[in-house]
Amino acid sequence: MRAYRELLELLADSADGTELAKLAATRAVGLSPDQAAQWEAATEAALRVRHKLLAHQRRETELSALVDTANDLARLRDPEAVLQQIVHRVRLLLGVDVSYLTMNDSAGGQTYMRVTEGSVSALFQQLSLGIGDGLGGLVAQSGLPYASPDYLSDPRFKHTNAIDTAVREEGLVSIIGVPLTLGRRVIGVLYAADRAARTFSPEEGAFLSSLADLAAISIDNAHLLAETRRANLSIRRAGEVHDQLTALVLRGADFQSVAAAVAQVLDGGIVLHDAAGVELACVGMSVAPPAQATARAHASGRAVSQGDIWVCAVLAGPELLGSLVLTRRPALSDEDRLLFERAGQVTALLLLLRRSVAQAEEQVRGELLTDLLTAPDRNPGALIARGRRLGVNLAAPHSVLIAHADGVSRGRLAAAATGQAALVGVHAEQVVLLTPDADPDKVAQALTAAVGCPVTVGAAGAATGPVELAAAYAEAGRCLRALRTLGLDGTGASLSGLGFVGVLLGDRADVAGFAQRTLGPVLDYDARRGTELARTLRTYFSCGSSLTATKEVLHVHVNTVVQRLDRIASLLGPDWNTPDRALEIQLALRILTISR
Repeated sequence: MRAYRELLELLADSADGTELAKLAATRAVGLSPDQAAQWEAATEAALRVRHKLLAHQRRETELSALVDTANDLARLRDPEAVLQQIVHRVRLLLGVDVSYLTMNDSAGGQTYMRVTEGSVSALFQQLSLGIGDGLGGLVAQSGLPYASPDYLSDPRFKHTNAIDTAVREEGLVSIIGVPLTLGRRVIGVLYAADRAARTFSPEEGAFLSSLADLAAISIDNAHLLAETRRANLSIRRAGEVHDQLTALVLRGADFQSVAAAVAQVLDGGIVLHDAAGVELACVGMSVAPPAQATARAHASGRAVSQGDIWVCAVLAGPELLGSLVLTRRPALSDEDRLLFERAGQVTALLLLLRRSVAQAEEQVRGELLTDLLTAPDRNPGALIARGRRLGVNLAAPHSVLIAHADGVSRGRLAAAATGQAALVGVHAEQVVLLTPDADPDKVAQALTAAVGCPVTVGAAGAATGPVELAAAYAEAGRCLRALRTLGLDGTGASLSGLGFVGVLLGDRADVAGFAQRTLGPVLDYDARRGTELARTLRTYFSCGSSLTATKEVLHVHVNTVVQRLDRIASLLGPDWNTPDRALEIQLALRILTISR
């Protein structure tokens, strides 16, 4: 019993195996075979107990080391610092000369050296291994741990000249590598290596694998944190840029200023178009937005690329207000793409503000124009004051123009005419322009080009003050009707430019008296008899005084035409067909047509 007590006391004092064996050998001297056997059995039991105690202690130490490592890694936020801490812990806890870590590049088919500790060879620190090559490449390929007590002579691995040269230069002999895995995906390999022969125990391999599992999670967390920080920075920067651009818009910046600010932020060229494809601003090269790209951007609400440009739809809800085209940036990071899309939102705000202002101004201008033309003498001073607030001096001379186009809405025609006059609006279903100085024919040509169909413009003036402007509006209306009746669509003129027709249609002309004096007998005869002498006259002159052509148009016999002309001669006099009388008769016929 005393001997057993001595064994227990040695175990309690953490005696090593040598001390236990020495005690057993000393006590066995002089004992009987049975007693010696009992001593031997007791010593073996004590050694087993000691082995289990050591295993528990080692496991406790390893767990403590893992906990400490986890705590240290949890405090790190920089992925590079995490990697450095991992290899430092491996070298410290396994007591090896060199520890290192490689990361897999699946796309490139390689695992490359990421970080080392204890390495002295630059060649080794820059080593890249093909997946499947060497010990590390095999671990990266298979996802299984491998260890070698003498790597350079180990035939289990695919040796390459590059790998063996780097290992030899570093002086490594024994190497163990375990996979870094996330789920079923191998992201890298964690190594421990010595410059002397060493057989790594299963326990060391298991401990290194535990470190590798912890390292993989820490690496992933560090990357996620880094990506989150980058995302937050991107969002914060996008918000700051959005606020800057919004402030720029609210301060009254124009399209070109906003486009210049966006181009500076994105370091590229910017082209802004409205919904109809009209270019509003350009910084750099002018590029039209591809219809297909605009449609995709409109449908997705995201910026899309086509060729070497990017297109962002400018939207207000589902409504397409326009588009932004980004040039000189064939590739965009997620951050810059977000910035480009935020620029589209700010541009939408600018377009909506401009549209609201334009609508408000259009309403105010329309109300002024209506009051000016319907009740000019009610309060002329108030009308002039309202005009000044809109930047129009009604006390100064202005011409009044009325524009007409078939197949085009008055709203679109008025919008096209905005740049042609000081005041533009729709009154009595007519597009009216007030301008200090304008050539009506040039205005007609410009509007024709803008809307894509013939625009006819009648003009009058210059007139000063509300009353005169209202009178000029009436004269411009008569001029417009004359132009259209005379077949002069797509042109512009004032009455003074229409020769005798203009004189006759002017305010001082007795139009009805002129027509009656010239054609009275014929008109009276038609009225009494129900005949068509006036129509015959118009047709005769329009056919170039040809009897044959006249009878074809009227669908009568040529003799009937001759008889009617004879009757006209008897009513108007035998000289009715001389050049001077013929001109007066044709003029009277035209005036009757216009007046009707």
